[in-house]
Amino acid sequence: MSNTKKVVWSFVGIYVGGLIVLMVIFGITTHANHAFQPQNEFKLINWIHLGVFSINRAVVYLFIAALLTVFTMVFIARRMKARPNRVQTAVEALYSLMRDNITRGNMDDRMAAKWFPYVGALFLFIWYCNLIGYLPLPTNSEQKVDIFGAHIPSFALYAATANVSVPLMLALITFVAFNWEGIRSHGPFGYLKSLIPAGVSGPILFLIAPLEIISTFMRLVSLTVRLFANLLAGHMIILFMAGGLGVIIGASWIGWFSLPIGVAIYLFELVLIATLQAFIFATLSAIYLGGAVSHH
Repeated sequence: MSNTKKVVWSFVGIYVGGLIVLMVIFGITTHANHAFQPQNEFKLINWIHLGVFSINRAVVYLFIAALLTVFTMVFIARRMKARPNRVQTAVEALYSLMRDNITRGNMDDRMAAKWFPYVGALFLFIWYCNLIGYLPLPTNSEQKVDIFGAHIPSFALYAATANVSVPLMLALITFVAFNWEGIRSHGPFGYLKSLIPAGVSGPILFLIAPLEIISTFMRLVSLTVRLFANLLAGHMIILFMAGGLGVIIGASWIGWFSLPIGVAIYLFELVLIATLQAFIFATLSAIYLGGAVSHH
C-alpha cells in the first residue's frame, strides 16, 4: 500500500473512530433547539438609519465590492508594462476572459467595444461580491462578542448577492439594456417581430408570440434567481455543516462529522461557485445584448 493510501485510510479511521467515541461519550439523543433561527444569519439590521438610504451590512459589502471593482479597473489602465510581472499576467488573463470569452464571444466587435466596460464591470462587481461573501467579517449585529467591555459584532459569512434585491437590480439593468438595444436596432415593432422564430406564421403565431414575450421577461427572473439561489444555498449549507446542524438538533458531537464536510463545501464554493456565477451572469448578459440586435 502506497504512503498516500495509508495517510487517507488513517484519516478515515480517525474520522470514523472519533465519531464513534463521541457518540458513546455524549450519547445519540438529540433535542430540538428552537432558539437558533438559521435565517437570522441573513437578517439585515440597519446600522445607520437614513430611511431609504439606511446603512446595513449588505450596503457595506456592496460598497467594498464597488471599491475593489474601480481599483481593479484603474490598476489595469495605469500599470500595464511591456514586460509584465505575475500580478499583471493574472490581470491580463482576467481582462482577456472578460473581453474575448464573455463579450466578443457573444456580440460583434463594434457592439463589444461599446458594451465591454459594462459587461467587464458587471463580472468584476459580482465576482468581488461573491468572494467577499466567503470571508468571515465582524458583521453579525444580532450576535455580539464582549471584548474589554465593547460589544463587537460576531464574525459571519454573508454575501450581498445572497439577498434577492441585489441580483434583481443587476438583472433589471441588463434587462433594460438589451431591450433598449433591440428597440434601437430594429425599432419597436421590428424588435417585437424579431422575438418570433423565423418561419412561424399562421394561427400558431398567436400561440408562439405570447410565449416568446413571456420568455423574454423570464430572463429577468432567471438571471436573478440563478445568482441569488446559488449563493444563498451555498451559505446555508456551509452554516449547517459548520455547526448549525449540531445546534439545531442539540447534539454537539455531530460537529465532528459535519465540520470536515462544511470545510470541503466552503472551499468548493470559494474556488468554483463564486467565479462561475459571476461568469454565468456576465455571459448571459452579453448573450442577451448580442441577441437583441441580431436579425435571425
